[in-house]
Amino acid sequence: MALSFSLGVHQLWDELLIMQAPGLYWVSADREVDAKSFCQQVISSQPAETRAALISVNHPPQDIISANYAHGPDKLPIYSLPENKKALLQLTEDLMRGLNPKNRLLVLLTPSSIWEQLQPYELTDWMKNTARWLRQQNCTLLILDYGKSANNQRATLQSQHRTLCGLASLRWLQDLHRYDVAYWCNQNGVTAQQDVSVSFDEQGWHAQEDTSQAPQPRNDEQLYLAHKGVLEGAPPLSENWHLFESNLALFNAAYAAQASTLVFQLSNSDQLDALARKIHTLRRQRGKIIKLVVRESAPCLRFSDERLLLACGANLIVPHNAPLSRCLTMLEGIQGQTYPRHVPADINLLIDAMRPLNLKGYIPYNPFCETLISLMNNTLLPEDSKGILVALRPVPGLRAEQALTLCRARRFGDLVTIDENRLTLFLSSCRINDLDVALKHIFPLPVEEVFSNRMVWYQDKLIIMELQQMQLNKPSNWHLSDRLAPLVSNKNSPVAEERPTRHSPQPISLSLALHQERAE
Repeated sequence: MALSFSLGVHQLWDELLIMQAPGLYWVSADREVDAKSFCQQVISSQPAETRAALISVNHPPQDIISANYAHGPDKLPIYSLPENKKALLQLTEDLMRGLNPKNRLLVLLTPSSIWEQLQPYELTDWMKNTARWLRQQNCTLLILDYGKSANNQRATLQSQHRTLCGLASLRWLQDLHRYDVAYWCNQNGVTAQQDVSVSFDEQGWHAQEDTSQAPQPRNDEQLYLAHKGVLEGAPPLSENWHLFESNLALFNAAYAAQASTLVFQLSNSDQLDALARKIHTLRRQRGKIIKLVVRESAPCLRFSDERLLLACGANLIVPHNAPLSRCLTMLEGIQGQTYPRHVPADINLLIDAMRPLNLKGYIPYNPFCETLISLMNNTLLPEDSKGILVALRPVPGLRAEQALTLCRARRFGDLVTIDENRLTLFLSSCRINDLDVALKHIFPLPVEEVFSNRMVWYQDKLIIMELQQMQLNKPSNWHLSDRLAPLVSNKNSPVAEERPTRHSPQPISLSLALHQERAE
């Protein structure tokens, strides 16, 4: 009987569950906690007589298996691997020295950053050499990597189907997990392009059967239901067009739609939350065939607002500067589309995840770093588009805390902190080509006259690296002076200092006070 191993995911069919020997498999996870629990389940699901070994980077192996090791191999050798390129290239040689790898399951748990140290051609060569070694030893290697950049190597890995026996990813979508299998090969054959809902509880990882919706009738596919302002005062263009006085009236009529095109109007930012909730409700209740469009009639949408509407279920957002003819062409372009994304059931999760931080202005050094690292790891926000980190060094003779008093952050999500010799700004949802304009709005004086040097990071991985370096080099004995703190604190920040309560003036009658004094 051919040797094989199981991933241990309950209710997952064998075509996606079994790993053959020899074989090289790769599973990427968005979050570290998911990769760690997945690794625990793989190990604990093996029979007691299984020959297995665990290799980890950045984690003591005993910490990974101690939480859930009631079941699993009787003997489990564990190893730690340094987080560097040389350790990866010498992995098979080191295993031959310290372990008999014959007929074993090897599980390698790593952060995604270690693989970024390899060039694409080096990664390809490493996989080919490792696959050859696995065939010689008749063993299986499962690589579990995690992190924001876990999918950066996906294009390279997908092309290595002759070397990799399986490639999958474990994605976190706020209210559920998706196990996305690019391809998986074992004794049962080859399975590709599978997307399975999975969940994690006290019993471990489980596959869930997606509730399949009955086919929806599409006899209204040619209908356009729109706010009357969308056509800029023009009458309905044909008998297929139906106009409504308000977004609410359009929303109520949409409950009978199956595949129609609905076009809402957005004229000011105050309407955004209500419109986002309407779109979310329609997408969840009417399915993926209906087309939901927002036309901006005045410049009121920010970058983060557009992302929120798209995440709630909008197929298209027409900008305010697009003429009517261009708008109609864009509407034609989405006909026949099926909305491709998952929409969480709780819209508050989307609002919290897609909106900028509910903070602005100065926050202390450590909370600044921790808050932004958490933001960078948000899987719902698009990669390399969350904002810009800017370090500004004041001109000689100007202290950092003095330059801080010039900073006027007005947008939520725009944060600033200081150390001994520089200001560090984070500009939420700001693109690199808009940096100079943003700095002009924040500082009343010319930036080049106040600061002698600036450094900019706009890619997620570079921002995370800089924030981690800031945490290592945190200022010692550095406190914002009591005199300066009220100038930079803001009431929206949870770390802002409370201002003293002002006393209300009380009227005093002098004649009455003098009369009482004489009487005494």
